[in-house]
Amino acid sequence: MKYTASRLSEGNKVFPAEIVLEESGLVVRIPGLFSDETRYFDYDHIASVDVETPLVGYSTITFFAGGHYISAHGFTSSEVKAIKRAILEAKEDY
Repeated sequence: MKYTASRLSEGNKVFPAEIVLEESGLVVRIPGLFSDETRYFDYDHIASVDVETPLVGYSTITFFAGGHYISAHGFTSSEVKAIKRAILEAKEDY
């Protein structure tokens, strides 16, 4: 399943962030003007998933795995909750 951040959110006007949930892990892509940051995380290596859902505005999801943090901003509250739920369910299956 692929989730793409809203272009209306801060920092995503031209190049929105993407999160792709795969069978064995997830890919987080934070594009930029001159360089992209793309990371692949196995579900069993993800130590934590933090979700910030403000009352008004777009949500941020942060992953910590293998000593690295990566955050993606611009998703709806329901999208980040669905991503976190899918990760936790996949971790239980391993």
